[in-house]
Amino acid sequence: MLSLNKIIRKTHLWLGLTCGLVASFSGLTGALYVWQPEITALLNPHLLKVKSISDIDEATILKSVATLTENIKDSIDKIYLPYREQQTISILFKNGKTNYYHPVNQDLLGSKSTSISFFENLLNLHRTLGIPKIGNYIVGTSAVLFFLFILTSGIYIWWKMFAHNFRKGFKIKWKSKKKKFNFSLHKVLGIYFFTPLFVIAFTGAYFTYNTFYKSALKFFDEFKNTQVNETIKTSEDFLEFSDVLNNSNETYALRAIYFPKDSTSDYRFRYIKDRFIIAGFRKTKEVELSLDGKKTTLSNFKFDTNSKRIAAQFYPIHIGEIAGLFGRVLVFISGLVPILLFITGFKVYKAKGKRA
Repeated sequence: MLSLNKIIRKTHLWLGLTCGLVASFSGLTGALYVWQPEITALLNPHLLKVKSISDIDEATILKSVATLTENIKDSIDKIYLPYREQQTISILFKNGKTNYYHPVNQDLLGSKSTSISFFENLLNLHRTLGIPKIGNYIVGTSAVLFFLFILTSGIYIWWKMFAHNFRKGFKIKWKSKKKKFNFSLHKVLGIYFFTPLFVIAFTGAYFTYNTFYKSALKFFDEFKNTQVNETIKTSEDFLEFSDVLNNSNETYALRAIYFPKDSTSDYRFRYIKDRFIIAGFRKTKEVELSLDGKKTTLSNFKFDTNSKRIAAQFYPIHIGEIAGLFGRVLVFISGLVPILLFITGFKVYKAKGKRA
């Protein structure tokens, strides 16, 4: 009968060789995607950059959106306003084509480039491995197994080996033979990057199992939130599409508009506190407008419950943006670690097999 120690070691080995491979792919694609804003802006200045974006006020941007919408409304699927790396207005049409327009004079700047499509495909691979329907669950489940079992079992093994000699557990034997070097590198990478890898995997699994996460996060709603008493306001007034556009405020900037898919669907307006990448909490607002003119505020960070506020931070935490440039660099480096853990772990396993 296997002892607990052997069960944990075998769990670490076999999950590492299976789920660890998926985690390695997710880590590599995620590491590259961290720099998507800078790379796409560098490669597509004619589509994404405009002169003196900070001098263009919200009213001007919204006026341009209103004009563009009026001219081509029936064929629009989504409109994306300046956000992150994009300083222009992009319109996704129902036929799948995407065009970019100047936020002041509405000039057509061009259509989606190969590099922009590349990063969209990269994100899809990161989230689903490119496998329809089940790919998202493969990635999400691998992330859960990674932080629940692979990382924790690795820490257990490390502790059992180095509890009485911490210094040895934190050092790499650079001049040792290959098999000892691989083990040394494996253990050090695992212990140094345990926390960032745990956080990245934990937040990454949210995008597959968000329903379960949100249910668990409701625990935090028990704690008093002085602003939650102000409930989300639902307006019974009958408004036009243009009324919502013109009703801008200083708290949020309009980020995107999703047009109705059919006669039974609604408009959806998404707002963000800051248009461009900054450190700190992600504060958003979402508004729905029915075709008969009824406006409903679905969420607002200022008044949301604690569980909704926390859930809104999973993306900036996952990609490191909540901690600014330091966080993004840490996520980038951490994303490269799983493949190194996989390779060194496999070589250690292979070396043990030869000895046997």
